[in-house]
Amino acid sequence: MSGITNELSISRYIDAPPSLVWQIITERLPEWWCPVPWRAEVDAIEWKAGGVFNTTMFGPDGEVHVNEGIFLDVEPGRRFVCTDAIKQGWYPQKAFMIGIFELEAEGNGTRYTASARHWSVDDMEQHRQMGFVEGWSAVADQLAALAEAS
Repeated sequence: MSGITNELSISRYIDAPPSLVWQIITERLPEWWCPVPWRAEVDAIEWKAGGVFNTTMFGPDGEVHVNEGIFLDVEPGRRFVCTDAIKQGWYPQKAFMIGIFELEAEGNGTRYTASARHWSVDDMEQHRQMGFVEGWSAVADQLAALAEAS
């Protein structure tokens, strides 16, 4: 956890340039967005601030989690910030977190950092207990594998 209150974060070096990692992030999101054996489908996505970011995650035991949200910020090649606090049409909804996904050049590769900021300590602890570190680390590994194989 960083010095930010109610934040969980993971970081991973990816042996591929930021431009390629960004391309994988934006063009192949269903292939890395949730840890296997879960899978993700993009329902609607607009890679811009205020753009819709709707996905559905499917679990191995028939679980279905619909996630409706928006992008708060998109800086191509560098980062995106999303939240489930607002859905398309500027409708507020019960919020769980703000996700911040950042890329930074590091040597010949990329430092990928993914953070989740929560409204409360309870939400943060719930996310930790849900397997934040394991799940988000697996997702980072999946992203790295795609980028490093390209």
